[in-house]
Amino acid sequence: MLTRRKSKQTDPLEARLAAEAERLREEADSLPPGAARDEMLRKARQAETGSQMSEWLRSPGLQPPD
Repeated sequence: MLTRRKSKQTDPLEARLAAEAERLREEADSLPPGAARDEMLRKARQAETGSQMSEWLRSPGLQPPD
């Protein structure tokens, strides 16, 4: 049976997703217009949205249900 490696993340999820979005945008800038570039930009938007949602969910104004 395979064992899962556990490692402690040093950066928060929001920072990792934002960095991934930036990396994808830079990579997309080097590609010519087309399907591959559009796919990279779509993934960058998804990572950016995920970062924003995670930040919103962790915000102090959001209260757990009673």
